[in-house]
Amino acid sequence: MTAVPHDLWRPSSGCDDDCLPAAGEVPTVPVARRVLRLVAALGMLLAGIAVVVLLPVLPTRERQAMVSGWARATARAFGVRLVIRGRLPRRRALLVANHVSWLDILAVLAVAPTRMVAKREIRSWPVVGLLAAAAGTVFVDRTRPLALRTTVDRVADTLRAGRSVAVFPEGTTWCAGDGAADCRPGGGFRPATFQAAIDTGSPVVPLRLTYRCEATRSTTTAAAFLGADTLLRSVARVVAARELVVSVTIAAALHPARDADRRLLARAAESAVHLLPTAGAGTRARLRAVPTATPTVPVRTPGSGRELDLAA
Repeated sequence: MTAVPHDLWRPSSGCDDDCLPAAGEVPTVPVARRVLRLVAALGMLLAGIAVVVLLPVLPTRERQAMVSGWARATARAFGVRLVIRGRLPRRRALLVANHVSWLDILAVLAVAPTRMVAKREIRSWPVVGLLAAAAGTVFVDRTRPLALRTTVDRVADTLRAGRSVAVFPEGTTWCAGDGAADCRPGGGFRPATFQAAIDTGSPVVPLRLTYRCEATRSTTTAAAFLGADTLLRSVARVVAARELVVSVTIAAALHPARDADRRLLARAAESAVHLLPTAGAGTRARLRAVPTATPTVPVRTPGSGRELDLAA
């Protein structure tokens, strides 16, 4: 791992190849099965185009069931089993999750068919970029920080329209391995998109994503998609892994007040995802790290409510 540079607009992790599994650490499947998984995954990606075409004409419930089913089947085609713990609120919400892999998108869609916030580069990915654009993904251009206000407004408009939005507020992937605190992206959860939840009175639902190899009964970084990695290399590791499982744990929803501080709200969500302690006794009194009931975040932000930045 390397030192984490703190860049407000283009966050990065401290991960390098040392964060990935060593040769032989993760049991693998035969080559023939890897090929079958790739063929099945490609078939599901192509089927996703048909899903996108059908979505506009389907009723809401059927549309959500189709997206969720497609995401689950696609993950399974890659050889990944999905486990969901907890239940989402029925109303629309801002879903926030840690970011480990490109598989995170499938895991979140399987839990809640939702619009995603993603980096602009994903739009150029083969097939996946087309599907993401057709599904209404909000793309973020991290080279244009002045466009952040527009991005947050689009998220707020989607929430007001009654649709949930999912975002990975760390801004980049990282290995999230055991003892890998030094790899965590500098700055933690970026608070900007949390303003959309405050402005629309939407709950914030933290999602904790973890990857585990059932063959070794331990967590694994086999699915991690790191900055120096290529998509093909990452896909090759995933389809080769035996009994790879992604778990999505749904934490209790945070309900921000209209005058809440988005920075404290982001910190509370990050605490729920990573089981981090909140900073200071005063903060703990206002925000519980992993709430056991529906909490309110009543912290005022005089004079700064509409200023948006990616860091504190």
